[in-house]
Amino acid sequence: MKKLQTKYLLIAFATVLLLGACKKSFVDITPKGQFLSENYYSDATQAYGGLVGVYDAVRKNSGGFENMITMMNAGSDDQLAGGGGATDGAGIQGFSNYTLSSLIIPGSFWSDHYQGIFRANTLLAKLPNTTMDATLKARFVAESKALRALYYFNLVRMFKNIPLLLEPLTATNMYQAKQVDPTLVYAQIEKDLVDAVGVLPSTVSVTTEAGRFTKGAAQALLGKVYLYEKKNTLAAAQFADVNGATPGGVSIYGYKLLSNFSDLWVVANKFNTESILEVGHSSAGNSDWGFWGSGRDEGNTVNVMVGPRSYSRPVGSTAPALPSGWSFNVFTQDFYDAIKTDPRFAATVFDLKALKAAGQADYIEGYQNTGYFLNKFLPRQSDVRTGGGAQELNFKQDSYIIRLADTYLMEAEALGATGARAQALLDAVRARVGLPSIPVTLDAIKQERRLELAGEGHRFFDLVRWGDATTKLASRGFKSGTHEIFPIPFAELQGTLLVQNPNYQ
Repeated sequence: MKKLQTKYLLIAFATVLLLGACKKSFVDITPKGQFLSENYYSDATQAYGGLVGVYDAVRKNSGGFENMITMMNAGSDDQLAGGGGATDGAGIQGFSNYTLSSLIIPGSFWSDHYQGIFRANTLLAKLPNTTMDATLKARFVAESKALRALYYFNLVRMFKNIPLLLEPLTATNMYQAKQVDPTLVYAQIEKDLVDAVGVLPSTVSVTTEAGRFTKGAAQALLGKVYLYEKKNTLAAAQFADVNGATPGGVSIYGYKLLSNFSDLWVVANKFNTESILEVGHSSAGNSDWGFWGSGRDEGNTVNVMVGPRSYSRPVGSTAPALPSGWSFNVFTQDFYDAIKTDPRFAATVFDLKALKAAGQADYIEGYQNTGYFLNKFLPRQSDVRTGGGAQELNFKQDSYIIRLADTYLMEAEALGATGARAQALLDAVRARVGLPSIPVTLDAIKQERRLELAGEGHRFFDLVRWGDATTKLASRGFKSGTHEIFPIPFAELQGTLLVQNPNYQ
């Protein structure tokens, strides 16, 4: 938090652009200059600009080199860090082989989330005195609380021992804040989401507001929070509303599984019926190296990160046309063997090893190469931007934070992996890809989550939550009691009262 001091003394949230793929009426805010925080938020327009700033940190899921998806994939048993070499991204490599330290953990996993929290805190403090419609004001409050809850949920899962700050940034709470018991953080997350659920709209206009928090998104996140706290009855109740009375049907919020699994990864298929909470991206921001990762870039960085290096095809090849990438997050042989006969294989795994052997394509092997690439986010030549900025930084595929198949399986788990409804939820996820019913058990749900959600950044958190990380990750160097969480970044410990996490230096 020390590093955030200068950045947030001046509040100029209206100049921040996020969620580039969300409709422009929501994300394109004309800069009006900078305002001291005490003079800002006087009306609805300024408050709206502040809300856009609170949404900014959502891009952490898939924007910038230090994004949640590729980082968390790298630490799972299904994928490796990959990239160009053992030093290509010290943080992602260190998490993949469990050598993370306070010096190499990317500080942005801490600071970017607190950045979103501080913005939410400031907006929440200023809104009571803002002149605007009361109903709209209540919605802004609810969205800010839901976003703050999301950011704290990521922080407490990654670092566990964190400060709980609910006021605008000051020298006091920046330098004198202490970590609190994680149960207090979870209690605040619950409170924020319960408050938000009571106010947020059930649906939003896809034309003008796609990407904003809805009641269903807040309930899905609250259910997930309860599940992580092992409050299974409460979790199941939240998921029941989100998932609907009949698994496989349409929920009260209009959510429905897509008929074709592969359609989830079609770039143009944004904010579809399976999407509950989604990060929008755009090639229209003309993102370039000078401000990549700053929050102003709007492209999806996962795309270029997971693509094969120096990809090429001979004349007449039937292999897909791909731009070159950086070869991160290659799948392990173990995961390949687990999914190779599953109907989701082709949409999940790009088997370049087989294409190269058949003479259909070639590439330069990256670090830890297996030849198995993440097809869900593989960049396509047809999606390369045609405007300005760097080609690599302007891919426009959205990413899901929560989608319906995820909540189906979480509800089945919360129900104790038993009973008719848990069976129906599992069956619906399998039936969508043409798989027959199997008896619902916790092991069956675990396996289904592994294959359904592969490469989406959930696997490591699942393994830790289930208590399976030590067994599954021991060969990678994982040590129980240490590696369930990240070390606190070194810079955050300097001049503050923060204490390093156990067994880290």
